[in-house]
Amino acid sequence: MKNNIYAVIDVETTGGGISGNRLTEICIVLLDGNEVTDKYTSLINPEKIIPHQITSLTGIDNEMVADAPKFHEVADYIDNFIRGAVFVAHNVNFDYNVLRNEFRALGKDFKRKKLCTVRLSRKLIPGLFSYSLGKLCSSINIPLENRHRAEGDTDATVILLQKLLKLDEGGKVITSFLHPHSKNATLPPHIPAEQINDLPEDPGIYLFKDRQHKIIYAGKAKNIKKRVLSHFYDKKSKEYHLGQETSYIDFETTGSELIALLLESDYIRKHYPKHNRAQKKPTRTYQIINYINQRGIIQLALGQTSKIEDSVYTFYSRARAQEMLEKLCEDFNLCPKYCTLQSNVKSCSHYRIKNCKGICTGVEAVDDYNKKVKKAILSLSTEKETYIIKERGREPGEQSFVLIKGGRYQGYGFVEPDAQICSFEEYEPYLKLQEPTFHTHQIINSYLNKKGMGNVVKREESTMA
Repeated sequence: MKNNIYAVIDVETTGGGISGNRLTEICIVLLDGNEVTDKYTSLINPEKIIPHQITSLTGIDNEMVADAPKFHEVADYIDNFIRGAVFVAHNVNFDYNVLRNEFRALGKDFKRKKLCTVRLSRKLIPGLFSYSLGKLCSSINIPLENRHRAEGDTDATVILLQKLLKLDEGGKVITSFLHPHSKNATLPPHIPAEQINDLPEDPGIYLFKDRQHKIIYAGKAKNIKKRVLSHFYDKKSKEYHLGQETSYIDFETTGSELIALLLESDYIRKHYPKHNRAQKKPTRTYQIINYINQRGIIQLALGQTSKIEDSVYTFYSRARAQEMLEKLCEDFNLCPKYCTLQSNVKSCSHYRIKNCKGICTGVEAVDDYNKKVKKAILSLSTEKETYIIKERGREPGEQSFVLIKGGRYQGYGFVEPDAQICSFEEYEPYLKLQEPTFHTHQIINSYLNKKGMGNVVKREESTMA
C-alpha cells in the first residue's frame, strides 16, 4: 500500500447505532500526495426508512433515495475505487465502521489503513477551542458549504488534509499515525490485530461477536481499548472461553459513562449475550397508596404489587418505600398512626417523628388533616418531573443528553457542536428512543445520587443551552 494515496470519505446515514446504521450518501475524493485525482459521490438507497430527525439534519429524505443505487450495486466499484489508499475521514472510526458494516452485510471483508483528521489536527494545529469540522474550518478559514451532506463535508476535509500535509514536513506525524503503537497482547485466534488497533480510547460500549456476528458479550468502559485488552490479559477460564469464541469486536463511543451504562443494559436485555450475567429484576414493587378509613381520614399505607412500573420513582424495596413514607409524614406534619408507621395504638408515639398535630387524639380537625394528606400525595406526582441530564459528547463541543419525561426514561442523544439549543423541545429531534426498565431506573438513580443535580436541566427552566 502506498501511504501517499489518500481516499477522503464522508458518509451520511440513517442513524441507529451499531446495529441499524445504514448508508444514505457517500462521497470519496482521491488524492495522490497533495493533488486531487478523482472523485465519486452518490446517494444510496438504505433499504429502510430515514427517520425525521435525520432528514432534518441532512436534508436527505426517503423520496430522494428511492431511485438511488443500493449499496450492493455499488460495493465493488467503491472497493476498487479506494483500493490501495489510506482511508481518511473527520472522526474516521464512524465513517470507516459504517462502510465496513455495509461490506460485512454482503459477506465481504473490508480493511484499510485509517487516518483521522480530528486527531491529526489536534497534533499539528494544537490549542484550538474545538476540532469539530464546522468549528475547525471556521478557525483556519476553510470554506464549508452544504454542511451535513457527504460532498460538502468531504470537500472541506480534503482542504483540511492538504493543509495538514503541508504542516507535517517529512510526513513523520502522519507516518506515526498510520503505524500506531499499541500494547502487546496475546489476542484470541479469530480476532485480527487491526480490530484491536481500531478500538478508541474513549468511553462507550463494546460488543464481542462470534463467527455468525451474534453478540456473545456486551460491556461498557471509560476506555474501550484498555477494557477490551483487559479481557485478553485475564487468564480466568470464562475470559479464555470468551476470547476463543470471539471473531469480531464492535464498539460505539458515547462520551458519557452514563449513556454507556444505559446502552450496555439495553444490549444485554435485547440480546441475552451468553457471557453476560443475566440482569435480574425484582418480583415485587411497592407503592404508597391511600384510602379513607372509618373516621373519614385519608390514610396512607404501603402497597405491594407484582407489576413492575418503570417510573424512576417506583420503589423496588420496602425499605426505600418506608423511607419515603416517613419523609412525607415529617414534611407535611402527618400522623405516624395514619401513615401506617405504627399499628395497634390509640395515639401515635413514634420514636422519631414528633410533629403530629393531634388527629389521632381528636385535637386536629379531619378536614384540616386531609388537606395536608392531599398536598403530600400531590408532592409525589409532581416529583415525577421532566428533565434532561447533560453530559459531554463524543468529541469536543458535542453534547450528550439523557431525557426523563414524566419520571420515565425516554432515551439519549447527541447534539452537534454547531447546534443552537434554545428550548427544551429542541432536544427531541436528536433523541434516540429507548425502553425504560428496572435497570435503567437503577442506573439513573445511582447517577443522580452520586453526581447530584449539577448536570440536570428541568423543563420549566428557560435557558437550556
